[in-house]
Amino acid sequence: MTENMIGPADLLELREIARDLRLDILEMTTRAGSGHPSSSWSSTDILTALFFGGVLRYRGDEPDWAERDRFIMSKGHAAPLLYATLARAGYFDREMLWRLREIDSPVQGHPIQGMMPGVEATTGSLGQGLSAAVGHVLGGRLNGLDYRVYTLLGDGECEAGQVWEAAMAAAHFQADNLVAILDYNKYQETGPISREMGLEPLVDKWRSFGWNVTEVDGHDIGALLEKFQEVRAVEGHPSIIIAHTVKGKGVSFVEADFTFHGRALTPQQADVAREELNATW
Repeated sequence: MTENMIGPADLLELREIARDLRLDILEMTTRAGSGHPSSSWSSTDILTALFFGGVLRYRGDEPDWAERDRFIMSKGHAAPLLYATLARAGYFDREMLWRLREIDSPVQGHPIQGMMPGVEATTGSLGQGLSAAVGHVLGGRLNGLDYRVYTLLGDGECEAGQVWEAAMAAAHFQADNLVAILDYNKYQETGPISREMGLEPLVDKWRSFGWNVTEVDGHDIGALLEKFQEVRAVEGHPSIIIAHTVKGKGVSFVEADFTFHGRALTPQQADVAREELNATW
């Protein structure tokens, strides 16, 4: 990321990109009649900052560039967001998005490595993405590469024990080029996190595992960019940015209903959502 602070015009452009990504997610999942729109919308501003705010080092037209930074979508059910972001970043034609979840389509409901350029790991079996990210860090060391590794975790998947095994390993190996971002929207498919399997005290838990921990409003792109810049200076410890988000952010009736976690909007609902997204972003 550049050392210069991003200006108001740049922030406006990034917010417009976030709106466009939300609209693409809406179109993809509505056409498919399935998918995870609300889980994708809660993370949209995070990926907007990461991919288009000058943080992530990549080449859309050269997806296997050895020195690229790695991004792993650990919460693989948010694949619509990942695909929309990669298309916007130039990895493949945007028209591919409309093949989400079709038979024999590479645009699967969860990301599969090798089927779409830019997908660094097969995810969707929750709890595994952080382990894969640690593996990328150690692989980079063996190959003498200084890339950074970013991974987006869901709060529900932090109920999985493998997340904490990977957290221990990252601290043990002093993986200071590893940054996890937690989409802390407080809900999972079956209801509130606090009811299903409470995670608090979350900050204290990550710190006790040897991580540098910081918190941010996950919908404030400017604040996200500042946090991404801050963690670059951390030495000897992996970092996690706990991003407080709203599930379904951007569409009022989806924000109010966690059951949209794993179901698409109807065409009629999509019309209302489209109007809201265009009016408020």
